[in-house]
Amino acid sequence: MPVEGGSSSGSASATRHPKQKRKAHSLSIRRTNSTEERPPGILRGDMLEGQDSKLPLALRNNLLDLFGQIEREFENLYIENLELRREIDSLNERLTGDGQAVDGGDPTKGALKAKASHSTSQLSQKLKTTYKASTSKIVSSFKATTGSRALCQLLKEYIGHRDGIWDLGITRTQPVVLGTASADHSALLWSIETGKCLLRYAGHVGSVNSIKFHPTEQMALTASGDQTAHIWRYMVQLPAPQPPPDVSAPCDDDQDSSDREEGEVDGDGPSEVPTVRVATATLKSHQGVVIAADWLVGGRQIVTASWDRAANLYEVETSELVHTLTGM
Repeated sequence: MPVEGGSSSGSASATRHPKQKRKAHSLSIRRTNSTEERPPGILRGDMLEGQDSKLPLALRNNLLDLFGQIEREFENLYIENLELRREIDSLNERLTGDGQAVDGGDPTKGALKAKASHSTSQLSQKLKTTYKASTSKIVSSFKATTGSRALCQLLKEYIGHRDGIWDLGITRTQPVVLGTASADHSALLWSIETGKCLLRYAGHVGSVNSIKFHPTEQMALTASGDQTAHIWRYMVQLPAPQPPPDVSAPCDDDQDSSDREEGEVDGDGPSEVPTVRVATATLKSHQGVVIAADWLVGGRQIVTASWDRAANLYEVETSELVHTLTGM
């Protein structure tokens, strides 16, 4: 019946429509192996004829050209790989004939390993020769000549502090003396030649952490764990130099002389030397231990550093705080 036939035809058409719609969204590009020859007279456009695609024919041809170029590049790499394999096999055959191949292993790896081992051996030998020559020069510079005495020997001891020494310094003006700063709350001045203690500064109530001398005047600057820095003046007189020992005297006299010298050092110990207890100026602006201090601008200014993460700049004449540098 026409109605039924029409209905059946409409139903079949409706059934095929989704399939055709899905097919319209798919892209199908057929490629032939570039090693196979195409039949004469067949173009890429002819190959794509009959395939449903919304891409323009020119764009599809461009895609096919790109795929063909990629395929040719892979083919070239494959051919080069085959050539290299043949060369390696040929080299291995020659090495096997010379008896250099590794038994039970890959001959190619054996040849490469032998070559690498030879190169490594040569480089190692060169490095050893160079290193040995350079180190021999360095070591020989430390060797004492035959018959000579030790290069380093104890010349003088400065004994007098009751705790560890944190810092030391040498005066820049005459008389030249040695200064030491100690955790026993004191700073001592010493005769460099004789090792005799000349003066004690006992103005701090905490560990003396550093000592620095004024560039032109007899003044010292000390930093302390009592959160202050002190400027103090000193006046010292160097002892007369000890006369050289008489080598012609008997051994007993030499022993007596040595004993007397040691007694003099002990008798003139730090407990009996002049002591300064009052500072000329006291700088106290820090909230922590003052770990270091030094003179600036020819001795007209002073800078101090503290565990409170600040560095302070002072005027020596007025003892006023000029500037504070703070950290994080």
